[in-house]
Amino acid sequence: MELLYFLLIGLIAGWLAGLLVKGGGFGIVGDMVMGVLGAFLGGFLFRSLGLSAGGGMLGAIIVATIGAIVLILLLRLIRRA
Repeated sequence: MELLYFLLIGLIAGWLAGLLVKGGGFGIVGDMVMGVLGAFLGGFLFRSLGLSAGGGMLGAIIVATIGAIVLILLLRLIRRA
């Protein structure tokens, strides 16, 4: 059940990041991958900076979305180079 919860958070976060960054999403699977990877990156960034987005599903979505946004922006920089 936790895996399903994690994938749902990843899907929502990837979709939100795609909307916020503009330029289209990566499809449902790509958005989910971006969201899951973004969740790891966001968790790392928030812990490193000593920040917290609160607990529960909303906090997890916020952290994962911020991580996914950072990941998308990094990928765009790499593509340009």
